[in-house]
Amino acid sequence: MEALVKRNGFVPLLNSGFVPTANPFFDDFLSRDLLEMTGQNFAALGSNLPSVNLKETDKKIEIELAAPGLKKEDFKIELDNNMLTISSEKQEEKEETSKKDNYYRKEFSYQSFSRSFNLPDYTDDNHINANYKDGILHVDIAKKEGAKKKTAKTIDIK
Repeated sequence: MEALVKRNGFVPLLNSGFVPTANPFFDDFLSRDLLEMTGQNFAALGSNLPSVNLKETDKKIEIELAAPGLKKEDFKIELDNNMLTISSEKQEEKEETSKKDNYYRKEFSYQSFSRSFNLPDYTDDNHINANYKDGILHVDIAKKEGAKKKTAKTIDIK
């Protein structure tokens, strides 16, 4: 049994019009829009990895994770050995029936992701705060009191 996938069924050949394809890989590859291929549309590529912004200030590290359509209950944030993991799993099921029109429809969806961040030693794992607003998960990780980020230095080659 073949999976239900949008296919256009034809591949263009030079100077010979269109011919039916037997290979679904080429069919899917050639039927995608250019914007989908550049990664600007993760959902179209079959990926649901949310975008992340990272910012470090003198007092904290800030993480912003774009995940519209979720609720704060859908997220799980864990810290294990300086590895911060943000994950989510969401399942939905919709069902419609009509005895009058004699139909039954059931749709379901499942989405999940996991993003991990290796935190530096100077973060304070006792002071991590998270909130979810307007489709963005904000995570603030405080730095330890008196801890300073080591500045980069250039090493001369002799």
